[in-house]
Amino acid sequence: MLKEMIMLMFVIPLCFLKSGWWLVQMMFMYMCFMFILKGGSIIDYSFLSYYFGCDFMSYGLIVLSFWICSLMVISSQSVYHYKFYYKFFASFIVVLMLMLYCTFSSMSLFSFYVFFEGSLIPTLFLILGWGYQPERLQAGIYLLFYTLLASLPLLIGLFNIYDSLGSLSINYTNNMELSSILMYMCLISAFLVKMPMFMVHLWLPSAHVEAPVSGSMILAGVLLKLGGYGLLRVYNMLVIMGLKYNIMWISISLVGGVLVSFICLRQIDLKALIAYSSVVHMGVALSGLMTMAYWGLSSTYTLMIAHGLCSSGLFALANISYERLGSRSLWINKGLMAFMPSMTLWWFLLSSSNMAAPPSLNLMGEVGLLSSLVAWSWVSMVMLMFMSFFSAAYTMYLYSYSQHGMIYSGMYCCSGGYVREYLLLLLHWFPLNILVMKGELFIMWL
Repeated sequence: MLKEMIMLMFVIPLCFLKSGWWLVQMMFMYMCFMFILKGGSIIDYSFLSYYFGCDFMSYGLIVLSFWICSLMVISSQSVYHYKFYYKFFASFIVVLMLMLYCTFSSMSLFSFYVFFEGSLIPTLFLILGWGYQPERLQAGIYLLFYTLLASLPLLIGLFNIYDSLGSLSINYTNNMELSSILMYMCLISAFLVKMPMFMVHLWLPSAHVEAPVSGSMILAGVLLKLGGYGLLRVYNMLVIMGLKYNIMWISISLVGGVLVSFICLRQIDLKALIAYSSVVHMGVALSGLMTMAYWGLSSTYTLMIAHGLCSSGLFALANISYERLGSRSLWINKGLMAFMPSMTLWWFLLSSSNMAAPPSLNLMGEVGLLSSLVAWSWVSMVMLMFMSFFSAAYTMYLYSYSQHGMIYSGMYCCSGGYVREYLLLLLHWFPLNILVMKGELFIMWL
């Protein structure tokens, strides 16, 4: 694991070369394919080096991180084109990737915590330095305080475990069983905020709306997955407590998913709509994980990978429209079928994946989550019906309202996309729909 880490460190100076922008992007792609060829061990940690290693869960999320980071560089062409501190921008992306790589490959819960928090810093700089409106300062503070406030109890909980066990290695803590409600709350609160669960989700839409396209892509693509990954790791210690108290989080997530779906139906900002839809999807994933059934855990992992590609692709699409029209408002982004006919297909493909249409990976994840939740309690079927229906409703609203209707009167032209943009969208959509062919890897039927 250290060789990729050292390679990432050596990519940072490349960002400051005169023509280093595309070199950084190619390095990300190269490292992604190198990592895919390594393959992850299903049973136990492999590629051990110091306190870093890779098991199957971290393998998939590291590959996703490399993939999304390379696509971030492709999508942020405008930063490079206008020479807006693009060298620093590229270096922040590399540092963020380094933090994510260390987070997912940590075998000690303490180093996991350190890098989990460390990933906030480059994200904050991306939002504050390259965001769009002055409100980005408020969004940055929201992001920082929500996450840091909830993370302090996690640190105290980890110290407590170290005090009683003498180690924070994930392999040792697997055999530990905690029975204190205080420890239960300490260990999961940080991850619930990061997911984000309904009621602690307010930092997410504001961060998305104010972030540049690359910030939105990495937030939706990978940073939300840190919460799910953390829960999958700590729940080994909380089985007994989880059986008692998980009903609370499942109820909040399912009811919250329906309420947020209603919020989606009245959004007029493209990015806010996509951001709120992320909250709905993560709510379903969180509920499935909390059932603590094998179906729920593996389907949560599947949906995390699928949502990372799909949501990131939708943010990239919203940015393509924003660069042409100068606005993210649905009042102005109307009739895009007449304005950018070639993009309508991509809007359709990614919107259909967002509402879990076959053959997307989202469908496989959601079918597994639905079956695990209904098996847990058939009462959850009521909320799941509403969520499935409204999920399709707000995605149709997003697609039909933006593509059809009268074109904004200030626009008297027709625009095509660049090859770079089509490549960007293809690289989001293709893995999302082709990975279903190898579904047993994600459901972990091995």
